[in-house]
Amino acid sequence: MTTIQSLLDNAALPDSPTPGLDAELLLAAALGKPRSYLRTWPERELSEQQDADFQAALQRRRNGEPVAYILGRQGFWSLDLEVSEHTLIPRPDTELLVETTLALLPATPARVLDLGTGSGAIALALACERPGWTVCGVDRVSEAVALAERNRQRLGLTNVEFRESQWFSTLLGERFQAIVSNPPYIAADDRHLGEGDVRFEPASALVAGADGLDDIRAIIGQAPAHLEVTGWLLLEHGFEQAVAVRALLAAAGFTAVESRRDLGGHERISLGRWAGDEKVEC
Repeated sequence: MTTIQSLLDNAALPDSPTPGLDAELLLAAALGKPRSYLRTWPERELSEQQDADFQAALQRRRNGEPVAYILGRQGFWSLDLEVSEHTLIPRPDTELLVETTLALLPATPARVLDLGTGSGAIALALACERPGWTVCGVDRVSEAVALAERNRQRLGLTNVEFRESQWFSTLLGERFQAIVSNPPYIAADDRHLGEGDVRFEPASALVAGADGLDDIRAIIGQAPAHLEVTGWLLLEHGFEQAVAVRALLAAAGFTAVESRRDLGGHERISLGRWAGDEKVEC
C-alpha cells in the first residue's frame, strides 16, 4: 500500500541531516498539500502519479540535490520565495541582516540597497517590513534579477526594484541610507565546497578569492561613494572572518564598527557607519 504513513516510514534518506523533514516536504509537494495534511490523513493512499512524483523527488534528494531546488521554493523571513539553481538558497542566518537593518534605521522614508540580491530575499523582506522605504536589489546575473522580479510581482510589493549590476557598476551617483549584502565569502580551496547542498549552488555566488574576502574588500572600498553621511554598511561573512572584516571597515573610515552573532552564536555579520569623506568621488 502506498499510504502517506507507509511512504514516510520507508523514505530512506541516509545522507540527509534532516531526513524526516525532507521526506515530509517532498511528499506534501507531491500531494499539493501542506505538511499538516500528512499528519491528519496518514492512511490516505496516493495515486500512481503522486507516488511516482514523490519517488522521483526522493531520488533527487538522495543524489544530494537541495530540497529547495527540488521544490523550487524556500521560506525566508515571513516570505515564501521562488528559488533556482542560478541563486543561493536563502538561509535563516541571513535573516540577521534583515533584523539588524530594521533596527538601525527608522521606519521613515529611506533608500536601501541590497547588493548581490539573488532571489531577492533580503530586499523583499526589508520592503515588506518597511513600506515607506525604497529598496533596490542588484545582481550581476540576469537570471537572478528575473527571478527576484518574479518574486516581487507575486508578493505584490511596489517599493522595491531589481536591476542587473556588477556591485555598484550601474549605480553611478546614487546614494543610500543603508547598503546590505550577503556576498560570496568562501575561500577557493575550502573543503566545504564539495559537501552538502553547496555542491549544487552557483560557485560564483560562493567563492571570493584565496581568502574569501575579495568581494567584501571591493564592496567596502566602493560603498562610501554610495552611502549618505551616517549611512550603514552591513555585510554577511564567514564565522571566522569577523575580525578581518571589522579591520577592513575601520581602515576604510567606517565608525561604530561591530559584529553581530547568529542563532548559532557565530559572528555572522559586521557593520559600520559612514561618517563622510570629502575626498570620496561618485
